[in-house]
Amino acid sequence: MSTNEQVVQAQVDSYNARNLERFLSFYSPDIVILDGEGNQMTKGHEDMRQLYAGLFDQSPELHAEIKKRILSGQYVIDEEYITGFNLKGYPSELSAAVVYRISDGKIARVQMFF
Repeated sequence: MSTNEQVVQAQVDSYNARNLERFLSFYSPDIVILDGEGNQMTKGHEDMRQLYAGLFDQSPELHAEIKKRILSGQYVIDEEYITGFNLKGYPSELSAAVVYRISDGKIARVQMFF
C-alpha cells in the first residue's frame, strides 16, 4: 500500500470510527473541500470540525465502504458508499466519487461528487 493510499485509508477508518480528532489529523491545516461543481464546502480544520462534529454526533451508524480505489501520483480516487448518514439536507445513504490530493503526507484538497 502506498503512503498516499495509507493516509486516505487511515482517514476512512477514522471516519468510520467517528473519531474526529484522529480524522482531522490526516488533513493539512489549510484543507479545502469542494463539491462536484467546484464550490467550496469547507476550508481549514475549524470548518471541518464544525461540519463533521455534528455529522459524527448525529450518525451513530455512519459507515463508508470503499467500492473501488484508483491511485495516480498524488491523487487517490475512491468510489464510496456511505450509510447511516444523518445530516440535514442529505439522504441517509449515498454513493460518491471522492478525489483526494495528498501533499506532504496530508490530504490537501478533496472534491466530492455525489
